[in-house]
Amino acid sequence: MELVLVHPEIPHNSGCAARLAAALGLRLQLVEPLGFSLEDRYLKRAGLDYWPAVELLVHADWESTARALETGASRPLAERLRLFSARGGTSLFATDFRPDDVLVFGSESTGLPPELLSAYPERRVYVPIRSCVRSLNLANVVALATYTALVRAGVPLPDNDGSYRSDARRDEDVWPADVARRALLR
Repeated sequence: MELVLVHPEIPHNSGCAARLAAALGLRLQLVEPLGFSLEDRYLKRAGLDYWPAVELLVHADWESTARALETGASRPLAERLRLFSARGGTSLFATDFRPDDVLVFGSESTGLPPELLSAYPERRVYVPIRSCVRSLNLANVVALATYTALVRAGVPLPDNDGSYRSDARRDEDVWPADVARRALLR
């Protein structure tokens, strides 16, 4: 399973997604433009000292992201996309997920680009909320959606009894920019 944030604006939300990715062993992909620098102290703080355990890939645009996600995949990207939106689609709790799905989340202020949503209308997923609430916090939706998708896809969650063993690289001063790889596919 892959996590993709398209044009995220708030460093704390992306840092929380990175921490989740580290906790579950998933790759996190960010699609530029970003509303922050990978050198942002709030981004680093939200990811705490888990940045060495994050596989972070940064793409210049959606097109290069799509090409990277298609490379080596056994199913077409159009069948793997799950586009999270506050407006319409299938409820998260009624959606069937597969282990190779790509969970895609939009920016905090505008969500996913309309052209992406209109290109794959049947791939839209929403989290049910009351009509008096515009949307949920991005980091909360990423966490809820990721755990739900993994469980519904039958992907085993980390086998942990609650114990903690720090990563050997924990005490290194690793910043998000240190672990980020720039996608070369254009």
